[in-house]
Amino acid sequence: MSNEQRITRRTVLAAGAAVLAAGAMPWWDRDAGRTFYVDGADGDDEASGREPGEAWKTLRNVNGREWGPGDRLLFVADTVYEGPLELRGGGSPVAPVTVGQYGRGVRPRIEGRGVRDAVLVDNMEWVQLRDLEVTNTGEERMDWRTGVRVRAHNCGTLKGIVLEDLVVRDVNGSLVKETEGCGIYAVASGDEPSRFDGLRVERCHVLRTDRNGLCMRSSFIGRDSDWFPSLNVVFRGNLIEDCGGDAIKPWGCEGALVEHNRVDKARQRCEDYAAGIWPWSCDNTVIQFNEVSGLKGTLDGQGFDSDYNCRDTVIQYNYSHDNEGGFLLVCGPERGDYCAGCVDTVVRYNISENDGFTGARLIHVSGGGVRRTRIYNNVIYVPEDPEVESNIMVKMDEWDGWAEDTFFANNLFLTRRPVTYEFGEARDTRYRHNAFTGPHEDMPDDPEAVVTSNNPGLADPGTGENLRELEGYRLTADSPLTDAAREMEDNGGRDFWGNAVAENGPVSIGAHERR
Repeated sequence: MSNEQRITRRTVLAAGAAVLAAGAMPWWDRDAGRTFYVDGADGDDEASGREPGEAWKTLRNVNGREWGPGDRLLFVADTVYEGPLELRGGGSPVAPVTVGQYGRGVRPRIEGRGVRDAVLVDNMEWVQLRDLEVTNTGEERMDWRTGVRVRAHNCGTLKGIVLEDLVVRDVNGSLVKETEGCGIYAVASGDEPSRFDGLRVERCHVLRTDRNGLCMRSSFIGRDSDWFPSLNVVFRGNLIEDCGGDAIKPWGCEGALVEHNRVDKARQRCEDYAAGIWPWSCDNTVIQFNEVSGLKGTLDGQGFDSDYNCRDTVIQYNYSHDNEGGFLLVCGPERGDYCAGCVDTVVRYNISENDGFTGARLIHVSGGGVRRTRIYNNVIYVPEDPEVESNIMVKMDEWDGWAEDTFFANNLFLTRRPVTYEFGEARDTRYRHNAFTGPHEDMPDDPEAVVTSNNPGLADPGTGENLRELEGYRLTADSPLTDAAREMEDNGGRDFWGNAVAENGPVSIGAHERR
């Protein structure tokens, strides 16, 4: 929205307020708070759309409408519509625009059938989209094709956008990162700084989407002049299955929260770098209570990642398993005016089982912008496999320089096959109070290490089922790891299972604080 458009809108609203005070209904509010119905089976586009019996049939009347505060657009269950569905206008904090379903039955489906965006939420704020199914399959892949695109373009800050209980599937967008397609895509772009405030995506099921699952992109990420991050972004309780590349990726955010999501089989078809859950150009991201599995390949292929131009990322209380590329990536090139590097990452109280199962590295730290990384109280379990000779437990390498000040503390590295360590020219890498079980070659120097040959006192390692069934990684009563760790400042206050972790006093090695 241009400055001229903003002034016009403010002028109209001010005039409207005066009319309301006089007791009349202004022209721009006559349809506010009204409900419109669409019935793809029995509707009629010549009808009013105001009652279920007067429902529209197609999206013809929908796409040309400017939606206002309190408006509702409802599609009857068990119906299918040829897209695109294009939504414009906006609600208010007390009267959002809502788009969803009426009647009992399966979700109404919007079929893009090869358009760029099957559903476009264009420069809207205070809008809620829920209970729809969206597909977008064309004869060939298309650059930037999406199932649902939420766009903030030359508009400043858009507030209060909520996507809930959507099914977005079968989107055959580009598999190339530079022109990536996506299931659900939130994009901030233009010449005027634009962003989201309060974008929330919850309980959505994203299935067979290329390239990505649930991701963002922003043009306003430079630290030198155009840093304009989105605020209060929440991705919660979503299921991402069988996506071609990245599964969940906040981009250009301050304080994003990514929690209680499940990722199963990401990076299934792309040939470039992709990972499970990771931020790009974000500050203070919290990634917690997620389960990520089934990533294919080793470019990058990890379950979790703290990446380029990110500060103060926290990755905690997650379960990573059966990811071919490993458990964790922390990476970023040398800092500069545009890029902050990848600094002050904290990775704590996570469990990794059978990651890197074809022989890859488990933890990968790369780049001269990586500073002050803290990796503590995690459990890394590498099972026996006669077909895999060895793994690299920790690999550090170069990307425009080498990492500096990386601290590993209180972790349990439990392996049933040989693992090695590669530190290259990384500077000030320290290990304290870690536990090493199994065949570790070139084990790092850890003056307070606990070294055991078989079981370090876990209930039944290697028996993880899902995020809620990991009892095998609890400490037994006689475990030598109990109270064998060092205290960590600002430790999050809890272990993997929610038990309190003392700020002062003895703590345990691994993800379980036994009391």
